[in-house]
Amino acid sequence: MSEAAISAEGLVRTFGDVRALDGVDLEVPEATVLGLLGPNGAGKTTAVRVLTTLLRPDSGRASVAGVDVLKHPDKVRSLIGLSGQYAAVDEYLTGQENLQMVGELYQMSAREAKARARELLKRFSLDDAAGRIAKTYSGGMRRRLDLAAALVVRPPVMFLDEPTTGLDPRNRMALWEVIEELVGEGTTLLLTTQYLEEADRLAHDIAVVDRGRVIARGTADQLKAQIGGERVEVVVTDSAALPLAVEALAPYAIGEPTVEPHTRRITVPVTGGARVLADVIRDLDARGILIHDIGLRRPTLDDVFLSLTGHVTEAEEGGDEDEGGPQSPDGETGAGRRAGRKKARV
Repeated sequence: MSEAAISAEGLVRTFGDVRALDGVDLEVPEATVLGLLGPNGAGKTTAVRVLTTLLRPDSGRASVAGVDVLKHPDKVRSLIGLSGQYAAVDEYLTGQENLQMVGELYQMSAREAKARARELLKRFSLDDAAGRIAKTYSGGMRRRLDLAAALVVRPPVMFLDEPTTGLDPRNRMALWEVIEELVGEGTTLLLTTQYLEEADRLAHDIAVVDRGRVIARGTADQLKAQIGGERVEVVVTDSAALPLAVEALAPYAIGEPTVEPHTRRITVPVTGGARVLADVIRDLDARGILIHDIGLRRPTLDDVFLSLTGHVTEAEEGGDEDEGGPQSPDGETGAGRRAGRKKARV
């Protein structure tokens, strides 16, 4: 068993009457990815802020890379990279200057910081825009620049708070590849996301958070299995055929079917994947039941959230998670490196 690179025990954080964290326990082994999922306001961002020293918990303990978050916050900041929900870049500096500045704030030589900036700009497909001020960048470009800045010092532990929000599919997949490379090189990652496919691809383990508590943990497949696994959905052409279709589907069902007469749809929980789907199609055809549509589906992110928490996802609610809480005690809510950058300018 790998040593835990991120550990939290009994974290509690309140904002007035709101209990944003209510005894959160987390453990992330070295060189693995933990995906933190949950509905809007569940406590994910608050947990990230505590683990990255931007907020102090009311109670509980936490360590990052073996360093106590509360006792040695400066040391923790030197070991982590953080990209928050909003890109934290200086709009009046170029992409190259943004990354160089971060490197120099971490005591890199000017030459080393410049070389690292060039490397990251190329890695994130921003080399053609390296000399443009960030104010002229699109939202997706700013997001990539922000993520590049979090990687300037090659931190052993990374915190990414919804890193691909605002990216198009091509850039999202490119970022996934970068994250996979980092983890392959030994980086530990805590990732909050609203995309189950993102967690499915990147996370070794997933923790579902709701109302400040971890209410479920496992792989994406394990979480999906908790709410019924695969389902065959059949839409018959004639509503009069619904009873016969339900009878035909009964041998394949591992639970009660759902029948929607107004849409002529039958949903049946099954196991066996495509093989079962092929058998169902043959049986329906043998009984002379005409099908308007048929398919095999697995639970979606919304299914998991609705089953485990009773809430819709953040994407449907249309809000970014704030937890309703104030800024950190020093008035800063951005990435750890941004916090350092502000202090360095004073």
